[in-house]
Amino acid sequence: MTTRLEHVNVTVPDPAASAALLCRLFGWRIRWQGPGMTTGRTVHVGGDDSYIALFTFGDSRPSGEESYRTTAGLNHIAVVVDDLDATEARVKAEGLTPVNHAAYEPGRRFYFDTPDGIEIEVVTYG
Repeated sequence: MTTRLEHVNVTVPDPAASAALLCRLFGWRIRWQGPGMTTGRTVHVGGDDSYIALFTFGDSRPSGEESYRTTAGLNHIAVVVDDLDATEARVKAEGLTPVNHAAYEPGRRFYFDTPDGIEIEVVTYG
C-alpha cells in the first residue's frame, strides 16, 4: 500500500498574499484558486504532488491559543529543500527570522514564522 500526504488546509487572512510569499520562498506555483466554503476564498500553492490550501472566510481571526498545547492545533508545516542555505537567505530577504537551527539525523533544519503565524520547518537531507 502506498500512502502520501496530498495537502494541508490552513486558514489565513489573505490567501493570495500568503501564496505569493510561499511561491517566492520555495519556487512553488499556484495550482488552483477560487471560491471556498460559503463566502470564502481558497488558493492552492505547491508542486505537482502536494500543496497547501490557503483558505479564508474573509473574517479570519487569530485563535489566541498556543498550537502546541491545543488539541488538533497545527504546530508547523515541514518542507524539504535541496539547498537549505539558499532558502534561508530567501527567508531573511523577506524580513522573516529563521530560528532553532539544528543538525541531527537525518538532516539539517531551521524554522520560521510566516506573517500569518504559521510555523514552517525547512529541512534538507544529505
